[in-house]
Amino acid sequence: MIVSPIFSILSSFPLAQDKTCPAYIICKGCLLLAFILCSVSLSAQEVIRLAPGNGDMTSALRRAVDMAGTYGGRPVVIELEDADYFICRDSAQVHLYHVSNTSSETENPCQGKHIGLWLKGLRNITVDGRGARIVTHGEMTSFVIDGCENITFKNMTITAADPTVPEMTVAGVEGRSMYVQVHPQSEYVTDCGRLSFVGHGWSLQDGIAQIYDPVRDVTWRSWSPLEEYLTAEEVGPGLLKLDCPEVPQVSPGMVFQMRDGIRDQVCGLIQYSRNVTLENMHLEFLGNFGIVGQMSENITMRNMVFAPGENSGRTCAGFADFVQMSGCKGLVLIEDSRFCGAHDDPINIHGTHLAVTEFLSENEMIVRYMHHQTYGFQSFLEGDEIEFIDSHSLLPLSSGIVAEADMMNPREIRVRLKGGVPQEVRERSGLVVENVTYTPEVVIRRNHFSRVPTRGVLVSTRRRVLIEGNTFFRMQMSGILIADDARSWFESGMVRDVSISGNEFVECGSPVIMIAPENDVNDGCVHRNVSIAGNRFLLSGGKAVYARSVDGLEIVGNLFVCPDSRCFSGLTEIKDCLNVKSEGNEMSVAR
Repeated sequence: MIVSPIFSILSSFPLAQDKTCPAYIICKGCLLLAFILCSVSLSAQEVIRLAPGNGDMTSALRRAVDMAGTYGGRPVVIELEDADYFICRDSAQVHLYHVSNTSSETENPCQGKHIGLWLKGLRNITVDGRGARIVTHGEMTSFVIDGCENITFKNMTITAADPTVPEMTVAGVEGRSMYVQVHPQSEYVTDCGRLSFVGHGWSLQDGIAQIYDPVRDVTWRSWSPLEEYLTAEEVGPGLLKLDCPEVPQVSPGMVFQMRDGIRDQVCGLIQYSRNVTLENMHLEFLGNFGIVGQMSENITMRNMVFAPGENSGRTCAGFADFVQMSGCKGLVLIEDSRFCGAHDDPINIHGTHLAVTEFLSENEMIVRYMHHQTYGFQSFLEGDEIEFIDSHSLLPLSSGIVAEADMMNPREIRVRLKGGVPQEVRERSGLVVENVTYTPEVVIRRNHFSRVPTRGVLVSTRRRVLIEGNTFFRMQMSGILIADDARSWFESGMVRDVSISGNEFVECGSPVIMIAPENDVNDGCVHRNVSIAGNRFLLSGGKAVYARSVDGLEIVGNLFVCPDSRCFSGLTEIKDCLNVKSEGNEMSVAR
């Protein structure tokens, strides 16, 4: 039995210093009570139990994680309770992290992340929420798992006290005036006819907007009521009158979701880690980006819910993407989960093409991150296999093994290989590299996607991909996109073994499945071995499948349900493909 003086441990917990934070207000004047409520006890079973408190629990959670690290890698469970655990930006740990697909140096000069749960260099840790709700205050990163192994988060909810996507529902339209009811969680101020939404340390006056239509249960990108109005006036509790230059094209009951475009925090980051599992978690709000995995191995998400709380009255759960896997390896498994209410793609799995800017010798080069929103993390480790890719044809030219890689600055990496690069490759212009080792096998099965203005799943990896038994409900763009590019987003790479089977696509955008590598030179097929078999397409018009530059394409045994028989022609479009097999597909008219 390990005995620890509880009071002495807890007396070092800092109280939230920001006097506007609800945690501070609750704790003020009851410090000793807070210590008692936040007590940590240890048992012989190596379990750390953290009771809930009435105030800011950020420091208490940090102490529990630190204590788990003292076990030297032996399995430890951090147990919470079925209660609220408040974490505040002002008392969070701040660490510098560059995260794929987030924000540039110009958009966000300070890349420090305000982190609630920071796991660094730990092994064999389970955080079991047992029904707990982690409630953030302010823009912050809920958790980071960095350089860890065998980590599990389970049985908890992550939400925000002040979501950075305010919402308001159209109550009525009279001429050029629109009446809107602001969601109770979305605090606002009006000053001289101007409207601002405010949260803990942040405010929003303009930006990006979406509309959710509860009648059709769909969401799409729209005009922003924060930008296209003349004056704002409060005419009742939470009820605003917005006078617009033109008659607003909306209907009562529609919901506006508004945000800025800066992804300065993430919900969660997993980097340089292996064997990480997230299960039985409800992500009610992911701000200001989703869960990102980069340079990690074996990530599992099971029985997850990415959606607003059932009785919250909110319609949006995600500031942008829900899940972004960038440069991972091993197996990425996402199953039995629900993705509802994103502002961008629910799942995006890809690598990164870095441009070769200079050869220092026959086996040493400088490579550069090219897209403004991805940079700053080490993409090459000793022993990794890389391929040189022509950025125009997207075809491989040669390969090599990394001997050494050093970050010269956040944008540039000096890479030395174990062997020389052929001269004809070194002399090529438009040369990029991809880390072949960090390309994952992907399984996405039995998930449900809805209320998404973009695509459902984006995937580009050369290892086996299985997308099976999912439902894609009214994506406003394609349900599935397989791309690969080296001149725009620089998201690699080619696919070599993809099975899309047993899925249901309900009135998604056209084309429903899109295979579209961004090569502008056709020197051969970019992708290979893609099977689209046994799926059901309930179409509202347009194409079911568009495929370009695929060698070995199967479209077999699918059911296409069209609004009328005129849609039967042109359901598929195939360009620059080889070895195409299309048979056993059925077409019918919706009843």
